[in-house]
Amino acid sequence: MSPIRLYMLQSGTQVCRLHDIKMNQGNGEPYEIPVPWFLLTHPAGNVVIDGGLAAEGLADPRAYWGASIDTFRIVMSPQEGCLAQLSALGYGAGDIDYVVLSHMHSDHTGAVGRFPNATHIVQRAEYNYAFAPDWFAAAAYVRRDFDRPDLHWHFLDGEASDGFDLLGDGTLQTFFTPGHSVGHQSVLIRLPNTGHVLLAGDAAYTMDHWDEKALPGFLASTVDTVRSVRKLHVIADRTDAVVVTGHDPQAWPRFRHAPDFYD
Repeated sequence: MSPIRLYMLQSGTQVCRLHDIKMNQGNGEPYEIPVPWFLLTHPAGNVVIDGGLAAEGLADPRAYWGASIDTFRIVMSPQEGCLAQLSALGYGAGDIDYVVLSHMHSDHTGAVGRFPNATHIVQRAEYNYAFAPDWFAAAAYVRRDFDRPDLHWHFLDGEASDGFDLLGDGTLQTFFTPGHSVGHQSVLIRLPNTGHVLLAGDAAYTMDHWDEKALPGFLASTVDTVRSVRKLHVIADRTDAVVVTGHDPQAWPRFRHAPDFYD
């Protein structure tokens, strides 16, 4: 039986331009961002949240990820794939019971289909959109990551699913936060000693976005993006949560990373 612990992990980095992360900023300045993902261990089941980039793509990045690597160049070793990192922590593919997806962009789907016993938790709107995205978003979705046979999916339905309690005791709850993508969701974790940790995902790329000083460089809806951040502020204030943004190269190193953990 696993103790309740939150591990913070990273599947390499991506090198882009500052304006790709903070809209209209940087004048073409290079910007290297982390690609975080998370493991929550729990007596009722172990949960991977997102999973980073797919290690399978490293053999031929252009064939796997397409032209997106021209904008977001991947810097990652095979040892930084989710299966390899879980193995280093002592967990095999059969030990993961759930995969929770904030959304289905390719830097968040590296765990899909890698765990034979896992139920995949995603917003229905995101799942449907991933199979038929609009032209401007198409490069962000890599169908081979998630269009796999025999996967068990559990779909959530927008704001009506807010507060979805995956493990039945309030340890992990999801909240619908569209804007960055049409079906994005954020995850609120409650730990026995640490308290609440809010995994904003790409609802807030960086603390500048969280603090309403910048819009993200990529989004599906500006209005929804802004309103989702406001919604997360209410949740964070109510729970006194530690906030973890999606790709902040300044904030991310300040957290405790695996093999260390929060409990």
